[in-house]
Amino acid sequence: MPCYIYIMIKRTLSLKLSSTAKKFPAIALTGPRQSGKTTLVRETFPKKPYVLLEDPDTREFAEKDPRGFLDQYPHGAILDEVQRVPAIFSYLQGILDNAKIPGLFILTGSHNFLLMEQITQSLAGRVALLSLLPLSWKELSDSHHAFTSFEEHLFHGGYPRIYADHLNPKDLYANYVRTYIDRDIRLLKNVHNLSTFQTFLKLCANRVGQLLNLSSLADECGITHNTAKSWISVLESSYIIFLLRPHYNNLNKRLIKTPKIYFYDTGLASYLMGIKNKDTLTQHPLKGNLFECFIISEIVKSRFNQGDDPGVWFWQDKLGREIDCIMEKETSVIPIEIKSGKTISEDYFKNITYWCKLSKYPPEKAKIVYGGDTSQNRSTAHVLGWKKFLSSNI
Repeated sequence: MPCYIYIMIKRTLSLKLSSTAKKFPAIALTGPRQSGKTTLVRETFPKKPYVLLEDPDTREFAEKDPRGFLDQYPHGAILDEVQRVPAIFSYLQGILDNAKIPGLFILTGSHNFLLMEQITQSLAGRVALLSLLPLSWKELSDSHHAFTSFEEHLFHGGYPRIYADHLNPKDLYANYVRTYIDRDIRLLKNVHNLSTFQTFLKLCANRVGQLLNLSSLADECGITHNTAKSWISVLESSYIIFLLRPHYNNLNKRLIKTPKIYFYDTGLASYLMGIKNKDTLTQHPLKGNLFECFIISEIVKSRFNQGDDPGVWFWQDKLGREIDCIMEKETSVIPIEIKSGKTISEDYFKNITYWCKLSKYPPEKAKIVYGGDTSQNRSTAHVLGWKKFLSSNI
């Protein structure tokens, strides 16, 4: 029974979803395909009728008579894949304005770029936006499904069906990529060559944790610079990748201004990189980049689960000195260095020490997250094993 895992693994976002439904007339839940959106909303709002607009008969009714279709649900409903019927949004606007009932309609969809386009045009200010990403390590850990080694987690990733159906990650991600390209990307007018787009996706995975170089991506794919820029936006809007922006301050004028590219899920990135198993990953030259992606994406998941903006950046000057992550925390920021090594090395402290001196930041408040288990409160930084960091309130 493929859905039992969602009952066993409580999604952190469910609390924010429930509380938000008491304040807004509608909620749109976005996120990558197969992240568990449908299951979450059906469990959170079990008394609401569930309507799948991918069903041909249902979609035909909604397209030909949107008013009559919505009249069937005077107390609201869950409308899944709602972007498949664009005409419905104009009618929803009037219903939401007149009803003034919180949590009336819950909207979800896999084509996030199309869904957000319709919301922006017709429902701006009426809909609360929340995002559900794949399972976080903490969600898996709290339900006793987490792996003890970070290499296993990097390889498996957090897509729920891996744990629900006990799937081999390779099988799931192969199908995921085919589904994503065939069902989502095919609908976009600015993506004509699906094979080239898949190559582009793999090239992005092999650049995880690196500065985004659109010219290099374009040259290797045989596409224009503008096409590469457009395709990056497609990957962003469908929650495959996110761009980590540089953190600006007045300390140093010679700072890198280019963003870095990361994947929301390391399992998907590992598959696209051609990593076959955990042992292959352990020896892979980009293992450190994937570990960095893992830690930063976990911070982003934590923030999204609270309904907040990610609040993370990186810092790098043109001499190559960098801080992997600058994390916003309440009214301050916390510099975080991320190292996949399992033994604490003095080299870990070099960039943190430089940045703290430059910014006059208390070094004992800086953090180093590494691949080991021992934590140390040093005067030069607070060293945390990866599990200890991810278990904390980030």
